[in-house]
Amino acid sequence: LDPKRKDCNYPYKGLSGAGIGFKLLQALCIVMEVDQESLYSDLDLVAVSIAADIVPMTGENRILCYHGLKVLNQDPRPGLKSLIELSGRKNIDVAGIVFGIAPRINAAGRIDHANKAVEVLLAETMTEAGELAGVINEKNMERQAFDVATTEEALAMIDAGDNKKATVLYDENWHKGVIGIVASRCIERFHRPTIIFTHSNGSVTGSARSVPGFDIYKAIYACNELLEKFGGHQAAAGLSVSIENLPAFKEKFEAVVAESINDELLIPPLRINTEITFDCITGNFVNIIEQMEPFGPENMAPVFEAKNVRIHNSLQLLKGEHLKFIAIQDNYNITFDAIGFGLGKYYDKVATAEKLSIVFAVEKNEYLGITKIQLNIKDIKI
Repeated sequence: LDPKRKDCNYPYKGLSGAGIGFKLLQALCIVMEVDQESLYSDLDLVAVSIAADIVPMTGENRILCYHGLKVLNQDPRPGLKSLIELSGRKNIDVAGIVFGIAPRINAAGRIDHANKAVEVLLAETMTEAGELAGVINEKNMERQAFDVATTEEALAMIDAGDNKKATVLYDENWHKGVIGIVASRCIERFHRPTIIFTHSNGSVTGSARSVPGFDIYKAIYACNELLEKFGGHQAAAGLSVSIENLPAFKEKFEAVVAESINDELLIPPLRINTEITFDCITGNFVNIIEQMEPFGPENMAPVFEAKNVRIHNSLQLLKGEHLKFIAIQDNYNITFDAIGFGLGKYYDKVATAEKLSIVFAVEKNEYLGITKIQLNIKDIKI
């Protein structure tokens, strides 16, 4: 079973690695005449794999993730239950996996050895799982510290005015376990194909990340004569090069990207489904949106625009980087809590603006036992 192979006739091609493992177990159950329901408790692992590996949230993946999220929220294995408790999240959705569970599992291998993550997932008791999860959580905090420090150094190395269409950075002291994350952080700021290199085991190792629509693996392949090894796909790749060939690779990779990338791909896209007014946003409206879950690649949460919005007696800057306010729209005596993660840089402009246009996703937010509709702001236009 390998849906990516041309000679594999399995109908759904987007399975994650754990999804393939689950389908193999299902096939074994059929051959051995064992009830397949015995496998359903393993769907918590499948859901984590689907969300964390960022595979398409369509077809069979969406079905497996939907039922896997039920297991995660009702009766997860001890290891995942311990990681959920450490994340501080109550109702786990795809975002809860991506930002709460997956980073902790990944941190074990990034900072120390991935065996610890395997051990916590195999733990049979909450006591054993709690101890192992605590160790992993410490590694995650260590990873976060490396992540922040390395990202700051990398961003400082990039000249915002250099007009290059790709970023290639190297520092022998950067930790190998966070260079992929740092590449993604650089793309968030500069939105161009990025490779972050560091020194590891006598070689220069790199992690590459792309912008939507650009095949970074193809660009790396065009430079393959300068590389020791490489592998990956359109959106991300890993590679290694000798220190002697690094300058030549950097020059050629930047040239390949400059020649082949469409300039429109260097502008972060924001797809808006439709414009709506605040009177449309009701509990029933949110319930209908929730029926489309779980959301993910190729099945993203709908994004809306609302115009003539004002700040209603509240504007806060959280942790120096997030905006929070109560929004009200002209002609509608309806208010909603709104939060814009990473939009703190617009605080001064928003504070003095008479009216705004906002782009947002609609979600439920539970706080102190009270559930309210919240607007998750994606962008703001004064």
